[in-house]
Amino acid sequence: MKKKEKISLKLETISDKIRNDFEKKDTARESLLKKSREIIRFSSKAIRALHRREKGEARQLIESAAALIREEQGEYSKMHKELLNANYFLDACKEYAEAAISYAIIIDNDVPDPDTLGIPYHAYLNGLAESVGELRRYLLDSLRRNEPARTEDFLNAMDGIYSILVTMDFPDAITYGLRRNTDNVRGIVEKTRGELTITTNNNYLLQKISILGDKLGTFADKI
Repeated sequence: MKKKEKISLKLETISDKIRNDFEKKDTARESLLKKSREIIRFSSKAIRALHRREKGEARQLIESAAALIREEQGEYSKMHKELLNANYFLDACKEYAEAAISYAIIIDNDVPDPDTLGIPYHAYLNGLAESVGELRRYLLDSLRRNEPARTEDFLNAMDGIYSILVTMDFPDAITYGLRRNTDNVRGIVEKTRGELTITTNNNYLLQKISILGDKLGTFADKI
């Protein structure tokens, strides 16, 4: 066999090996992309259920998302591990973290650990940042429903989250844009604090007016 033919045959063998690897990786990528979309869908539906006060439904949806996370982590932990660093999968992990953290704080459970959730730390922190927006929405809905009992707890949780995020002063290459989300969190917390303070003061004033009205009415009856 001539040298030129040997080179051609060798290159053909190498190309077949690479093509086979790429085909497997492409199949795995399509599967991971599809399941990442399902994780995002379960997580967003869980948040919607949480705001509708359907906490059992929210929990089931979060568990469905968690099952897919575990499935993908197990399936790709050895083969095609680099796919787990794809933006679409990290976005799914972030949405899952947001739903799981929001759920835990709202039902007054311990905040879940990223290792327990099985997601990267940067995805967890960005999900933690985005949970502040959901807590604000839940807090405002509680005020509109005249259910102020835990609104201070929610504000304290939001404040605590910001206090943690602001200490994560690392490059975006490590935190995946956390600094921008942290800046957003600060604005949300301060705006919510102002609105809660105004509402609390208004309610206090209305209570005093009502008490005064009752006293004046009693005094008038005696005249």
